[in-house]
Amino acid sequence: MVTAYVMVKASTGDVDGLKRSMLDLHDGVESVSIVAGDVDFIVKTSVDDTAQVKEIAASIHEMSGIEDTQTYIAMD
Repeated sequence: MVTAYVMVKASTGDVDGLKRSMLDLHDGVESVSIVAGDVDFIVKTSVDDTAQVKEIAASIHEMSGIEDTQTYIAMD
């Protein structure tokens, strides 16, 4: 299993709608947390391989209302 975290910066105030959309993207999306700080969301994923991480991150990045994403893969 590959665990990854996608940091998401939104360009809209509809955080609840974006959260629902991200949770519905893929079975590998474990959680979506609304956070304060440099980013607006932290998305935790748990999938079989890095290709699925890439798929989820790309889908989030392409969503309307998303300004930027950064993806971090857990090493342990």
